[in-house]
Amino acid sequence: MRIFITGASGCIGHYVTEKLIQQSDHELFLLVRDPDRLKFDIHARAGIHLLKGDLDKIEEYAQLLGTMELAILLATSWGGEEESYQININKTLSLLNFLDPNICQKVIYFSTASILGQDNQPLQEAGELGTLYVRTKYLCYSRLNELAIAPKITTIFPTLVFGGDGNKPYSHISGGLPDILKLINLIRFFKADGSFHFIHSEDIARVVKFLVDHPQEYGGEKIVLGNQPTTVDQAVEQICQALGKKIYFRIPLSFGLANFFIVLFRLKMEPWDRFCLDYRHFTYNPTTTPESFGLENYAPKVKDLLR
Repeated sequence: MRIFITGASGCIGHYVTEKLIQQSDHELFLLVRDPDRLKFDIHARAGIHLLKGDLDKIEEYAQLLGTMELAILLATSWGGEEESYQININKTLSLLNFLDPNICQKVIYFSTASILGQDNQPLQEAGELGTLYVRTKYLCYSRLNELAIAPKITTIFPTLVFGGDGNKPYSHISGGLPDILKLINLIRFFKADGSFHFIHSEDIARVVKFLVDHPQEYGGEKIVLGNQPTTVDQAVEQICQALGKKIYFRIPLSFGLANFFIVLFRLKMEPWDRFCLDYRHFTYNPTTTPESFGLENYAPKVKDLLR
């Protein structure tokens, strides 16, 4: 199968691409802006094609895209407003339009669970108050149904993404984990009303590999990737247990106290930050993990993220 992949140089991209290289014989076409960022071996086997470029000039690959049997769209922009709208919306939609619905069997498009509410439906506030990244992802998703290829698009909504090691770049959250651990001596003595899901990039790669192996299934569906919901208190307890730190007492972190810390530490609160602080429970139903497809989960618990 001929597979076009964007975003292979990112954290999730490394896990997904490496798994397809090692566990399949598919012909892979990797669109990469900076090949030097790739930490896997593109010469590991035949059938791996490196395309140096980015989504901003996706028209150069229009003819090639028309021959693809599957596409995995991981690339995203975290840059300024013009670049984010161009890459996350306009050029992504252009790429999808270049795919031939008579040839392409499946598209695996990566969005973010941040644009969804607890009912797994688009969250209006994400489009109105969201960060540039969240807002552009919301707008792009809202236009997918307009495309000819829409029935074959499986949209992936990862929750909080962890991952990274010596051979793979760290996700934004995993990269900041050491700073959180430095504050655990203080954090462990507070209780907070909030809950979330998380997913490790290895588990994302396992799900993507399964979807690639079953190209005729799950077309037109949306899949929220995340383990069972974890409360903030449970997460702190698991981290403390793993680090051998005891919790002697806990002070409820009320909304008023949270505001006190915001003022004390002079934290800048954007509208989306304030919304998230009020919303607190970023949970979804249902969520999906490798176990949903009969596979083994790599990191089902918070403590597994500290390996």
